[in-house]
Amino acid sequence: MLAMIRSLFLSVGLIVGLLGVSCLAIERVVLKTPADRRAIPGLRNLVTGVSNDRKQMIEPPDWLAYALMSVGSVMTLYTVALPGKGGGKKSAKKKDD
Repeated sequence: MLAMIRSLFLSVGLIVGLLGVSCLAIERVVLKTPADRRAIPGLRNLVTGVSNDRKQMIEPPDWLAYALMSVGSVMTLYTVALPGKGGGKKSAKKKDD
């Protein structure tokens, strides 16, 4: 069970970190589908917008790349800190002398 949790955190951490690295390389992503005419309030408007030809575009802010990379690195390092095989503190077994 612990190996599944470890591999889950490792894979999610790597994916989030690589998504952050890719956000550093791009300036905007223009989607093929036309945007809705009404604006959707909330967190989605923080990274999306509408181009001149009414196509929806995603413009990630500068801080998003660094936030994703830091969350991904913390999650990846957490897998090393989990006890058990491959990292972390081993549980100290008491010996009866």
